Amino acid sequence: MRKAAIVGAGVGGLTTAIALRAIGWEVSIFERWPKVAAEGTALGIRPDAQAALAGLGLGERLRERTVPYRHARIRTPDGRHLADLPLDRIERRGGAPVRMLSRVSLIEMLVDEVDPATISTGVEITDPAALRAGHDLVVGADGVRSAVRQAFFAGPTRPRYAGIVAWRGVIRGFEPQDYGETWGRGQMFGMTPQAPGVTNWYAPIRTPAGVRETLDDLRARFAGWHDPIPRVLASAEEGEVLRHEVHDLAPPPASYVTGNVALLGDAAHAMTPALGQGACQALLDAVELAACLRAHPGDVAQALRVYDSRRRPAGERMVTASRWMTRLAGTGRLAGPRNALMRLAAAAR
Repeated sequence: MRKAAIVGAGVGGLTTAIALRAIGWEVSIFERWPKVAAEGTALGIRPDAQAALAGLGLGERLRERTVPYRHARIRTPDGRHLADLPLDRIERRGGAPVRMLSRVSLIEMLVDEVDPATISTGVEITDPAALRAGHDLVVGADGVRSAVRQAFFAGPTRPRYAGIVAWRGVIRGFEPQDYGETWGRGQMFGMTPQAPGVTNWYAPIRTPAGVRETLDDLRARFAGWHDPIPRVLASAEEGEVLRHEVHDLAPPPASYVTGNVALLGDAAHAMTPALGQGACQALLDAVELAACLRAHPGDVAQALRVYDSRRRPAGERMVTASRWMTRLAGTGRLAGPRNALMRLAAAAR
């Protein structure tokens, strides 16, 4: 039986373990945290990622845990309508609506499908080369600061601060009249469903490196914005709000594979959160990797080359699109022209 070492037990690593097991591989997962971390707020699972999970036998459980996200608007801080988010177009093209669930729920669903005996927690891989010697495949699913990428992939690719701090939280017992995003100057505020009676909110803020704002600073930034934004932030509690600096990779890796080593998820294509595609792309990477290994059962290196040819162009397109959307939504001085162009585009449809 072929053996794979998977470094990282996030969305990508766990999905890889499930997909490889389904094609007869033996897997070992190494996670540096003391337990598999289930932290985060809402994720939007697009139709292609839903299909990937369905192919692993998880489609029904996904539907049970999620709520559809079909209508959302983009507005200005005073509440004026700019445009609609393209959720209807995504549904038409993909044959299913975007479905929302918490990252905690997704991780729990994936963990339930993995043999606990295959997960080693509290293990920080400091010498990935040792894994290579004892396994037919090493998968780096260990995030933007991937030890696997650093060990095996020469080149200038490094994490880069994107100039944004992302704030996230949830509010229970509340559903707004309108979901969507509000775009201001250098900052935006968004709300999505997460579960019945639970609303997810997020606020990417352009912030100089090294500046650490408080929750009160965040509230002050959005004072005067349209209802219910100030009310949502007023109800937020310090210990329940997540804050993290956003990093992407620059320049992009020249390859996601080398020999019998493959990168996926944020280790391969960490991106800004504007399109909400990080988890979806990790799911697609994992399923495609297994499909390529199944198609080339006797040649791991060839399977990985095919995986790279299929997933790297798709991943880099998403990185570029997400970076562009982040700049558009968070622009400062050009907010006025941006809003005028968006109104014109919406009127022309």
